[in-house]
Amino acid sequence: MHVDKAKKRIAKQVKKGFHGYPLVSLEYFGNTPDLASEVVISFVEEEGADPQKQTVVSGGDAREDETIQSTLLKIIERVGAKTVTEIDGISTLNKN
Repeated sequence: MHVDKAKKRIAKQVKKGFHGYPLVSLEYFGNTPDLASEVVISFVEEEGADPQKQTVVSGGDAREDETIQSTLLKIIERVGAKTVTEIDGISTLNKN
């Protein structure tokens, strides 16, 4: 799947707003506000449940990586997410 198509399908899910659980949340991280080198996918099966998190690291910009975007879309579809959220922008990676 082309990166633009995957990104549009994810954006469409995000625009729907809250429709219950399961919920998938996407947050991009990077060393600079211009390059997302990681994406964290959080999955919450039901209200009050602890989120399950998975981090995917990219050699470039995760937002433009076709494999990563296609994988995010497949995860959303496979878990049957009723709600998809995305944190705007790129959060800064903590350098410890």
